[in-house]
Amino acid sequence: MPAPVRAMATALERLADYLAVRLQRSVAIDDAHFRLLAYTSHAGEVDTVRTQSIMRRSVSGELIDYLNSQGAAKANDVFTVLACPSLGLGVARIGMPIRLEGTLLGYLWLLDSEGAVSGTDAAALRGAAGDAALILHREYLAGEVTRGRERELVRDLVSLDPTLRAEAADTLIEEELIVAGPVTALVVTINHDRGEPLDEQSRVALDIAVDHGRRNLPPKHALTLNRPDHSLLLAVPPGRRATSVEQTAEELAGAMHSGLVTGGVPATGACWVGIGATRQRIAEVHGSYREARHAADVARITGALGSTVPYLRLGVYAVLAKLPPDELADGIHPGIRLLLDSSLGHAELIETLKAYFDNAGDVQRAASQLHIHRATLYYRLRRTEELTGLNLSRGDDRLAAHLSLKLAQLIRE
Repeated sequence: MPAPVRAMATALERLADYLAVRLQRSVAIDDAHFRLLAYTSHAGEVDTVRTQSIMRRSVSGELIDYLNSQGAAKANDVFTVLACPSLGLGVARIGMPIRLEGTLLGYLWLLDSEGAVSGTDAAALRGAAGDAALILHREYLAGEVTRGRERELVRDLVSLDPTLRAEAADTLIEEELIVAGPVTALVVTINHDRGEPLDEQSRVALDIAVDHGRRNLPPKHALTLNRPDHSLLLAVPPGRRATSVEQTAEELAGAMHSGLVTGGVPATGACWVGIGATRQRIAEVHGSYREARHAADVARITGALGSTVPYLRLGVYAVLAKLPPDELADGIHPGIRLLLDSSLGHAELIETLKAYFDNAGDVQRAASQLHIHRATLYYRLRRTEELTGLNLSRGDDRLAAHLSLKLAQLIRE
């Protein structure tokens, strides 16, 4: 069975070709986000926007803002967008919104340089826009069915049941929802309380982020799943070499994180992307998913590993994150446990000790971070030694104290 997107593209291309012949001019069709869906050839001048749209299937945010300022998003009939050379729009556009029962689904575009639009031409545009709306609506419905099927299979693919995982992997390949090959899991999350679902704004932001990551890969090279507190992207990069697969995964993680920071993540939140180790078969990706979740959670909890974190670089945290809370608690030094007792009022000493370790024992930097004098920091460190029995000039004691603080972070979560 042909993929719905391919079928839609063929139908839209036929529509664009028909309209181009009827009007004797070039035609382009975008979706509601100004992503190119179909276009015809033309003999006239091609500006930068048309070239980028064809090559990248998308345009810049600045151009989108400009198009909307020209009335594109609110248009209900034929409208004109003036040229803006500074944005690469060297030729003015004549647009026709594609709407279905008032909902904007996309746009038909003509080049103003190819002549004015007559009344007959405008009528043809309206008719074509109506046809395009039906095509896009059918694609939406077909896509929803496909996405629902995909979500169901991906849930099984990362479940704890090995039988479900094997069946889901076989079905995904058989139904051509994903290609076979080395696969990597990426988990995206936003700052939140453990065990609590994300709010709607955060979930929408994550949905947009993984969709952005997906669009950086060829069709059938990615699967996505949204969970209450994170989103998952399963990526099958085109390259087969281990180095190229890992590089693609890190590039995807960076792109998703950047997208969240610049346009999606709530103002009060921070975000992280965990990257699991690559598996050679889709049936084995549940392991990569678990690793990606560990990496994202540990990065969120500790705040010390950066915003995009491969599981293979977690180091000792990879081991600690797998331990149950009671075993983690056993590893906390008794003296540090004393400081962590909130009823004793030692929060200031804990904050100082964290800053001291986070700055690799650099007293000047730690004092600057805490906005205190170095003498005050030295006093607090001495007080910490007195209360805990630790000697911070000894390597083993420093390690015990630092590790205890990290264990405490993991337990609190």
